[in-house]
Amino acid sequence: MVRIGVGTVVGLILLALPFWVSSTWQNLLITVFYYAFLGQAWNILGGYAGQLSLGHAAFFAIGAYTSAVLAVHYAVSPWLGMFVGAVLAALLSLGIGYLGFRFGLRGFYFILLTLAAAEICRLVALHVPILGGYTGLFINFTPNPWQFQFKGKIPYYFIALGFLAFASAVVWLLEQSKLGTYLVAIREDEDASEALGVDTFRYKMMAYALSAALTALGGTFYAYFQYYLQPNTVLNLNHSVDIMIRPIVGGMGTILGPILGSLLLELL
Repeated sequence: MVRIGVGTVVGLILLALPFWVSSTWQNLLITVFYYAFLGQAWNILGGYAGQLSLGHAAFFAIGAYTSAVLAVHYAVSPWLGMFVGAVLAALLSLGIGYLGFRFGLRGFYFILLTLAAAEICRLVALHVPILGGYTGLFINFTPNPWQFQFKGKIPYYFIALGFLAFASAVVWLLEQSKLGTYLVAIREDEDASEALGVDTFRYKMMAYALSAALTALGGTFYAYFQYYLQPNTVLNLNHSVDIMIRPIVGGMGTILGPILGSLLLELL
């Protein structure tokens, strides 16, 4: 009952907060929620499964570019395009995961694989005309909720908060599931898990795909909050570090870790 009461009070405060703070604080809170969401997505693979990735910027960029290209060139709403991006990101993660997990890459070697995959994606994006190449892809601002475009910061505040709530719910369900139990076992001792009959390859692939799909959704939010995508920005190594550092600071393998880490780092 205490947890429910505290959660209700916090929820009401968060719902009322954007109407009482300045635009600067609105922007800060949006950034906190946004990076906490991305950290929560990374946490599934890095925190629960113990597979550290330095290439999540690739999935982020796939989500951003897919929704933007579909909207700009084919008039597809980003609300629909974001799910196309999530599917494509999950498919890429399965390809990377197969190379890494099937051939037994762990620790530093898996990190290098994910980093190389993100760098390949950056080079490809720089040379594909439909993505804007070196110039980047500009998104025209024409306020329309169906096109994920809003006046003011408050709508983005609630969307970012909703994304974070959704990702946190997914992680909570993961913790309660058999998949979550297996992922923690793999993180603690992969060889022992295999000896006990756990299909470690299958469950790591599932965690990777889920993590990548959620990260891609965050890419769509970024695209329609910034209205400009450039490969050297969205596919930069620093972006991958920004995503993973939140759960590392706040506590990997926990629901509150990415939220606390994002709040601490943004306030600092």
